[in-house]
Amino acid sequence: MEPQTGVVFDSITTRMGRLHVAVSQGGLVSIGLGGSLRRFLDLVKSPGQGTPRRDPGAVRPYARQLREYLAGHRRRFTLPIDWRRMSPFQRRVLKATSRIPYGQTKTYGEIAHQARHPGAARAVGQAMGSNPVPLVIPCHRVLGAGGSLGGYSAPGGVDLKRRLLRLEGAVFPGGRESSHRSSPATKRGSLRSHLF
Repeated sequence: MEPQTGVVFDSITTRMGRLHVAVSQGGLVSIGLGGSLRRFLDLVKSPGQGTPRRDPGAVRPYARQLREYLAGHRRRFTLPIDWRRMSPFQRRVLKATSRIPYGQTKTYGEIAHQARHPGAARAVGQAMGSNPVPLVIPCHRVLGAGGSLGGYSAPGGVDLKRRLLRLEGAVFPGGRESSHRSSPATKRGSLRSHLF
C-alpha cells in the first residue's frame, strides 16, 4: 500500500443523517456513517501527514451522488475510489462486491469465489467489516449462507443493512417479497417513507 497525500474531507447531511467523506487525488478514501468526526479524521489521515483539511468543493461531487442514492434517485455510483490503502486481498474482495448490481445480493461465499479465494467466506466478511467506503462499495448487498443478513459493521448494524436493502427493493429474508417488488419509478416514492 503506497502512501497517499492530499486527503481532504467534509461532513454532509443526508436522509441517513451525518456522513463524513474523505477524498484524495486518487478518489474516494473513506465514508464515515455518522460517529465522531475526530475519530474519522484519525482513521483517514496518512502516516506522517497532518490532519486532513476541510474542502467542501472537492467533496461536492461525492456528496451529490451519496445524497441521490440515499434519496432513491441513484442506482449506480460513478465515483473514483482510491484503492491504495487496501491490502491486495481486501481490494479483490471489495472490487468483487462493487460489481453487485443495485437491488441484488450475493453471499459471502460467492464473493470469496469471485475474489479467487473459494472457502474464505469468513475472511471476506472481515474484509467487508473494514470497508472504508460503504454505500459506494455495497457490502450491505452481501448476505450469509442461506440468505441470512449476516453482519454489518457500520453504526446501526444489521438494521441499517436491512433498510439499505429495502431502499433498493432487494429480496432477502425478512425483506420485500418478490411478488411485491416495485418498478424503479414507483420504488422511489414508496420507499422514502420506510427509510431513515
